Amino acid sequence: MSFFALVENSDRRIHVQVARQIARKILSGELKENQKIPCETDLCEAFGVSRTALRESTKLLSAKGLIESKPKVGTRICPRGEWHFLDPQFLEWIQDLEDIKPFLAQFLGLRKAIEPEACALAAKNATAEQRKALSNYFQCMTVAANEFDYERWGINDLLFHQTIFVATGNQFYVPFSNILSSIFKPFIDYSAMGGRFCMAEHQAIYDAIMSGNSEQARIASRALLDDGNQTLAKVS
Repeated sequence: MSFFALVENSDRRIHVQVARQIARKILSGELKENQKIPCETDLCEAFGVSRTALRESTKLLSAKGLIESKPKVGTRICPRGEWHFLDPQFLEWIQDLEDIKPFLAQFLGLRKAIEPEACALAAKNATAEQRKALSNYFQCMTVAANEFDYERWGINDLLFHQTIFVATGNQFYVPFSNILSSIFKPFIDYSAMGGRFCMAEHQAIYDAIMSGNSEQARIASRALLDDGNQTLAKVS
């Protein structure tokens, strides 16, 4: 079975390597929804692993909503509606794909729906300590933009947006801070227009939050995520 590759010795646990390979085939569409995957014997041979390792990998994939196993029936690929898209490990698997732009475009849609309100809440609820942290990250972003230091920019841009989610005062926003840490770098790599930092848009968000102006923070966030600033908006 050349469809899968033998698992190599590495620091990554064997069952995680197996799960990662299968996940890539599912996420890329090579394995279709509701399609049955090969039996245990064939998969063990293809990966060069034991049944124990294979079963651990299928447990992991099941926990992410990607597959479902039934006795005497076999293992099938679950419909996309059951996939756990916000799971950090799931997001790592997405980044393994050759073409992740469609997923990042959908992530942009999620940001558009959630982030403007997060900025509005942060303007209202951010603590003095959170505002100080936001100020520090924004200053670092400014220096990075002036020096065209993309790595430093990316790190501090991530921390800037993570702090906003935490500063909402609403615990249900906090998981999105963790999601950002998983997928933010590839998002920035693909979405920036010709290396543009969008400093004016970030400045507007920063000023609005620091002044406690919720409506302006909401408007500024929408401007940052506008299609004109995001090449991913053009990806279907």
